[in-house]
Amino acid sequence: MPVRNAIVQASIGLHARPAALFVRAVHETGLPVTISKDGRPGVDARSLLEVMTEDFPCGCEVELAVDPGAVPDGYSAGDVGAALDGLCELLESARAR
Repeated sequence: MPVRNAIVQASIGLHARPAALFVRAVHETGLPVTISKDGRPGVDARSLLEVMTEDFPCGCEVELAVDPGAVPDGYSAGDVGAALDGLCELLESARAR
């Protein structure tokens, strides 16, 4: 399973605007990305409600993953990795603050 880790840098965590920016970016990838923390089961990163309900505070290490069996046709492993890398960069950048 393609997996990447990132540290949430938004001062309010993944709530309100930072969560909306992140979820929008996930939708743009076209991939069924999950986000989790502390070894808990992942939630659908395409759902603003699920992301905000799970509570990812500032400084929290998160894991982004895509189940290989759920990758749509036409996506290569490189495409999935690049998409996850981009999402990690967003979570760790000033754009998500």
